[in-house]
Amino acid sequence: MFVTLINIVVPVFAVVALGWWFGRRQIGDMNFVNAANVLIFCPALVFSALLDNPVHLRESGLLILAGLLLILIPGAILYALPILGLERRTMAMGGMFRNTGNIGIPLMMLAYGEDKLGAIIILFVLSNIVHFSLGLFMLSHSAGRWQWLKNPLVWAALLGIMLADQPAMVPDFILTSSRLLGQISVPLMLFALGVRLSQGAIDKLGFALRVNLIYLAVGAVSFMLVAMSLPLSKDWLQLLALSALLPPAVLNYLLCEQYQCQPKQMASIVLLGNVLSVFIIPVVIYLTLTFI
Repeated sequence: MFVTLINIVVPVFAVVALGWWFGRRQIGDMNFVNAANVLIFCPALVFSALLDNPVHLRESGLLILAGLLLILIPGAILYALPILGLERRTMAMGGMFRNTGNIGIPLMMLAYGEDKLGAIIILFVLSNIVHFSLGLFMLSHSAGRWQWLKNPLVWAALLGIMLADQPAMVPDFILTSSRLLGQISVPLMLFALGVRLSQGAIDKLGFALRVNLIYLAVGAVSFMLVAMSLPLSKDWLQLLALSALLPPAVLNYLLCEQYQCQPKQMASIVLLGNVLSVFIIPVVIYLTLTFI
């Protein structure tokens, strides 16, 4: 089992570490690369993955409901928790939206198999939709209500689901091109995460650690509530358990910076959360593979 965990975790964090090393030694702007990943490579991954691993909404209804609850339950709990020095909306954002893209997709694929990619993509797209709708609305009541409609991931997912039962309608050259473009997205997300982390610093270590421990506790409680309430398959439970205990998404910091919602505090929380994940995630994967 130890060798299995090493083979799962090390490749993912090795790419993140390489991005961190590169970011510390090179002065450059990753905005162009990140924009290409969001607008082209990730939608291509979503589209090709859903064609190769068809997802039927009727059959995946429980997974979608469970994924939604794992976002909303932590939000409700965290919004009610008064944390000195942190606004309620900031506290809730960090615990609701996890790093399902940069860290979640590659880890879930390596840990639970590429045949689960369709379900993994569903959780990823769901998180993005809620992040760009409810999440933005939480930060700024005048924005965010329809922002999710501008997200190309949503349309790539919708198109992939619609064509999943009729793959013959998709020319081979389009599917092959989508696969090639999609293969760029995951390593690029990991590398870009490392670069982003290299540009920050952890202020108030004790404060950031306390918040991240609260996030982990709330995530674990939320997962147990969902697991006990819904008749979910073993495969889905494994994906949801890891999803609930992933580190806070880097996007949380970017949005807090945009809407001036305590960006320095969120930066420290996100940075430390991703550092802690090096130790937390192997334990979570071990527990899910052993006991679920």
